[in-house]
Amino acid sequence: MGRLIYMTKQQERKYRGFLYLILIAAVAALTVLVYLNYWDKIPSTIKIRAGVEQELDFKVPVSGEIFRVSEDVAQVASIPESAAAEASKEAVESISDSVESIHVDFTHTVKVKANELDTYQMNLKLFGILPYKSVDIEVIQDKMLIPSGIPIGIYVKTNGVLVVGIGEFEDSEGRKVSPSKYVLQKGDYILKVNGENMENKKQFIRTVEESEGEELVLTIKRNGEITDVMAKPESNQNKEWKLGIWIRDNAQGIGTLTYEDTDRTFGALGHGINDVDTSVLMNLEEGTLYKTEIVGITRGSNGTPGELTGYIEYDSENVIGEITENTAEGIFGVCDEEDDVTSGYEPIPISLKQEIELGPAQIICSVTGEPEFYDVEVVEVNLERSNINRGIVVQVVDEKLLTLTGGIIQGMSGSPIIQNGKLVGAVTHVLVQDSTRGYGIFIEEMLAH
Repeated sequence: MGRLIYMTKQQERKYRGFLYLILIAAVAALTVLVYLNYWDKIPSTIKIRAGVEQELDFKVPVSGEIFRVSEDVAQVASIPESAAAEASKEAVESISDSVESIHVDFTHTVKVKANELDTYQMNLKLFGILPYKSVDIEVIQDKMLIPSGIPIGIYVKTNGVLVVGIGEFEDSEGRKVSPSKYVLQKGDYILKVNGENMENKKQFIRTVEESEGEELVLTIKRNGEITDVMAKPESNQNKEWKLGIWIRDNAQGIGTLTYEDTDRTFGALGHGINDVDTSVLMNLEEGTLYKTEIVGITRGSNGTPGELTGYIEYDSENVIGEITENTAEGIFGVCDEEDDVTSGYEPIPISLKQEIELGPAQIICSVTGEPEFYDVEVVEVNLERSNINRGIVVQVVDEKLLTLTGGIIQGMSGSPIIQNGKLVGAVTHVLVQDSTRGYGIFIEEMLAH
C-alpha cells in the first residue's frame, strides 16, 4: 500500500531553489554551446575589395552595425539578399557621407561595398540581443599574383647566434659544471658579447675562448625582448674556455615558391622557418633562394610523413632571390631580375577567405621536376582559428599525385592552392595521421605579413 510524502514549506522552498539552480545551469550551458557553435562562423577580421560589391554569406543569426573607425565616414553600403533584387548598383553606392552607421543582419546574405581603402568596425549581437564580437573590416586593393609551385632551396642566416641547448662538461679538475645554467635558455638569441655584435657562431666561440674566464656581458633576445645577462666561462679538460651551450647560426632546406608579384616580390612556404631543436622562429639577418632539383621522393603514409629530396648547389650562379623576411606566415623577399626560373603561369586574382568553398580545387607543385596542377578537395575552411597556418584543410584526390607521394609530404609547403581560377592560399603541413590531407594558409594572411 502506497503512502503520501508531505514536504514542509521550508523543504518545498529548498526543492524549488534546487530546480531553479538546475534551470539556470542548463540555460548557461546552452548559451555556452550556442556561442561555441557560432563563434568561429564569422572571422574577427574581414577583408573586402575596394570598389567592388561583394557578398558576405555567413548564415549566422547575428546582426549589428558597421561604422568607420576614423572620424570621417566614408561610403559603405550593405543590403540583404532579400532586398537585392529591388536595389540597383546605383542604390548601393548612394549611401552618403552623412551616414554614421549601417545595420547588417547575417541571417541573410549581406552585400557590401566600400569605395576607398579604409578600416571599419562591426559590432555584432547574437539573435540581436547577446553581445557576440567586434569585427574589423579592412578595405584592400584587389590583387593579381602569379602562382608558382616551383621547388626552391633555402638558406637563412640568423641575427646573432641561437641557443639550441644548455649542457654541462667536466672542468680542468674533473668536476661537472654548467656555466650557462639559470643564465641562458633554449631559444635565446645572443646578439652581442661585451657590446660587440656576434655575426656567427665561429666569432662567438672565439670570443668566449679569448675571455680567459672573465665574466661576459651577453646581450640576448628572449621572447621578443632584449636584455643583458652575465655569464662566466669555465675551463674544460683541454684548457678551453666554454659556456656549455649548443648554438646555431643558419638553416637550410627546400620548399615551394607560392607566388610572385608583378614587382618580382615573392612569398613562399606559408609558414616560417623554425629551428628544428627549439621550434623558435629563426631570427633572420639574411637569406637566399636557390635553384633546386628534386632528386628523390619518400612517399608518405598514415603516421609517417614523406618528403621531397632536393639537390642544391649553394653558389652565386644558382641564386634566384633574396629572403628579406621570415615570419609566421611564410618567407618573403625579392626575386633576382636576371632570374628566369618561373612557373610560366599568368597572374590570377586572389580569393578572400570568405569566398572559399568546400569542394574541388587544385594545388601546384613540382614533384616531377616541372610545376603541375593536381586535384584536391577543400574539406574544411576555418575562418577563425588561432593557428593561422591551418585555416584550410585539403585532401588530395589526384591519383597521379597519390601514386607519386602518397599525398602531402615535406617539401610541398608553399604549394599554391587554386580554386575557381583564384589563388586561395598555400599548403603548409601534412596531417600526420592521414597523409592524403594537409593544412593550408589563406593567401590574405600571407599578404598581410
